[in-house]
Amino acid sequence: MECAGKGGRTPCSGPPVRRCQRCQAVAYCSLAHQVSHRSAHKRECERLEQQMKRADILNDFPFTFTREAIQIQGTRCSFLKRHGIHLSGMWICECSCVGVSASNFQLSRLISSWNLPSELCPCRGPSSPIPERLTTWKDYYEWRCIPLCSPAALLLHWPLTVFRAIQLATLESLLPEFSNELRIHYLGPERELLQLAVFGELQALFPGVKVYIDLFGPAIPHARDAEKIDLYSYAQCNDMDCGCQSSSVSYRERIDACHSSAVTLRLHAGFYHDCYRELLQDSFPHIIVAPNAGVAAYKSWLPTI
Repeated sequence: MECAGKGGRTPCSGPPVRRCQRCQAVAYCSLAHQVSHRSAHKRECERLEQQMKRADILNDFPFTFTREAIQIQGTRCSFLKRHGIHLSGMWICECSCVGVSASNFQLSRLISSWNLPSELCPCRGPSSPIPERLTTWKDYYEWRCIPLCSPAALLLHWPLTVFRAIQLATLESLLPEFSNELRIHYLGPERELLQLAVFGELQALFPGVKVYIDLFGPAIPHARDAEKIDLYSYAQCNDMDCGCQSSSVSYRERIDACHSSAVTLRLHAGFYHDCYRELLQDSFPHIIVAPNAGVAAYKSWLPTI
């Protein structure tokens, strides 16, 4: 989190350790910066306070984003432990035990396994065409033959959020037409950098469409700037006799045959407003999404907007 008063008349005196006592959503480096920012923050403080009252619920309860899912008692940690996925693989940052840090992203490349049995995750293509009206988690789980008790939604909400944004923008005629190719600019990725394999699900949600996703953000290590990741298949389950386990062979065969991947990701370290102009010279995005946009907590969003 940045000092909410950053960019004022005086430079920051240190890290932002002084939180607003009312909303707890923004922090300041000093009392002076808090006082100088008071008039600007006053307009947002009450709204942020109401949102922050639900923060603990959102962190602990696995399915607060869907009323249809089974209500599982206990914390998110205990839920993940029951499934044997606590602090492992793509799930490593899905609870409060481990914070999201740059070191996680620096060391990690593509983690390709769900660490779940095949009946709990979409490790292969769908058995039927995508429904025309796919608007709820229940619709999606039934289509992908997954029980609502599956924790897969905790990771799938990244590609499903992208899908829903495109679906709504299309309904409102806000999106340029696309047929064979879809280009997405994805702003502010954080823990999803450890879960990139789940974006392979977009090949099921947009069948026959080549999806390009450019991810921009300061959480991306500079060592990974311009890194390209091709997703030729879905994230794998942990059943050794499942057909998805052969994807490593088909992956190599597809490269040798010069076949293109269904989803291509490219990482860009830094802020969007610093590097988007160069990228726009080659292609223009159909849509820009920012799932982690803490606009009130990070002053760096203002130039991006």
